[in-house]
Amino acid sequence: QVQLVESGGGLVQAGDSLRLSCAASGGTFSSYAMGWFRQAPGKEREFVAAISWTGGTSHSDSAKGRFTISRDNAKNTGFLQMNRLKIEDTATYYCAAGNLGAGWSRSAYDYSYWGQGTQVTVSS
Repeated sequence: QVQLVESGGGLVQAGDSLRLSCAASGGTFSSYAMGWFRQAPGKEREFVAAISWTGGTSHSDSAKGRFTISRDNAKNTGFLQMNRLKIEDTATYYCAAGNLGAGWSRSAYDYSYWGQGTQVTVSS
């Protein structure tokens, strides 16, 4: 069983940067794929970025060029570096982990473990 705890969210202005962290414990995080998803009020949870345990990555179109997913397997921690934040990036951000072999997934259904979420609010 893997426990995930996100941190690093907050209130920032448009154009600012934030770095989200996802600390894992209780399992073999280093062999799991990790994903970041977000959910804004009244909207469905959406994919942001994913990384396989080997380091292969995928980013959503809205994240591409601004956000970067990474991980430090030695520290059982994943990251989402978010630059040039926009008002529409405001959401609760969740990290997720799943045993996906050597790949990654954009589907939330493929991830077995979820954190509690961290709020990101971008103001004008």
